[in-house]
Amino acid sequence: MNVFELKNKMIEDDSSYLKSFIKIEDSTIREAVNRYLEEGNLWPEALIQLNPAFEPGGYIHELVEQGLLHPECLNVFRIQKNEYPPGIPMRLHYHQTEAIKAARENKNYVVTTGTGSGKSLAYVIPIVDYVLRSGSEPGIKAIIIYPMNALVNSQEKELKKFLCDGYPSGRGPVTFRVYTGQNDEKDREEIRANPPDILLTNYMMMELILTRDSDRLIIEAAKNLKFLVLDELHTYRGRQGADVAMMLRRLRHLCGQDNLRCIGTSATLAGEGSYDEQRQEAARVASMLFGAPVEPEGVITETLRRTTVDFDLNSESYVERLRDRVKNHVFNRTISYEELCPDPLYSWIETVFGLTWRDGHLVRQEPVSLGGDQGAAARLSQVTGLDRDFCIEVLQDALLT
Repeated sequence: MNVFELKNKMIEDDSSYLKSFIKIEDSTIREAVNRYLEEGNLWPEALIQLNPAFEPGGYIHELVEQGLLHPECLNVFRIQKNEYPPGIPMRLHYHQTEAIKAARENKNYVVTTGTGSGKSLAYVIPIVDYVLRSGSEPGIKAIIIYPMNALVNSQEKELKKFLCDGYPSGRGPVTFRVYTGQNDEKDREEIRANPPDILLTNYMMMELILTRDSDRLIIEAAKNLKFLVLDELHTYRGRQGADVAMMLRRLRHLCGQDNLRCIGTSATLAGEGSYDEQRQEAARVASMLFGAPVEPEGVITETLRRTTVDFDLNSESYVERLRDRVKNHVFNRTISYEELCPDPLYSWIETVFGLTWRDGHLVRQEPVSLGGDQGAAARLSQVTGLDRDFCIEVLQDALLT
């Protein structure tokens, strides 16, 4: 599928549909509206951002050998356990490894990484490791709170892959249950009678659990709670944020222990200030929500790495190579990974759409449009001296490749 052609087709269809019921009698107004539509003001340029590569961390077996994880984690955290028995060894990202270390040191922490970075494993692995180490100790050890049921249900599916797949009868060594408004009363009674190691819920249901007499058994089962996780904590703002913060304080008062670990996940760091200032702000907000201290050092950010060679874009020799590369671009060409990495065009693309340096750290670039006066094609045209429309075609082909 060519996503650029799909976008243009969608805009064309939407434009045709919109124009079909616009009937303007006044000629001056009609001409102004038509001109506005033809200029594409209702359909601004799409913004593009590459999903970067993450710096790799340790393999699960390496963390087991280091004593950071229980040996059974070798069997739990494997990929495709049903398709390639007994599965493929899993290697974590660097930020996931750092989260495991923070949990082993009984620190509160927040994982601020982007989409597809495996934020959930940054708290699921430490929770599972604790349950495996604590043996058959009864009660709820971890409560994970999500902003909506869709995320709860999605996480349940992911947990099944690790904690059910590959085990006899689908029963692994760690139990988990969903407790939301989607449960019927029979399910709730079963969970109250047989509380799991991990409880997945949303913030509204957590509020009800704290206030309903019928759910008192849930709180009793969580008296020795070890992990309190707030997923997507950046979504809680204003009055809602205050409500959630008070709810977390009541929960910690009823269930918290001295070594209760508060863990949050959030989007990547953004906003004004330096890298360190952003971490300080993330720690301040997390501390305010949990009512428990989160140090700036406990804000775990994503550690990114380039896939292509990091050329000096201002170098005359590089600009000359880039100009020749774009000018002689072969469309619809298959390119190998080994050919892509040192390619001057793909290096330029990764720099413009993917990564930039900030305070000594590689961070994600701001999304940028392909067309337009401030778009990537205009910038490539300015650097190479080649036609902008041709640069758009080259960039589209390279991005699809």
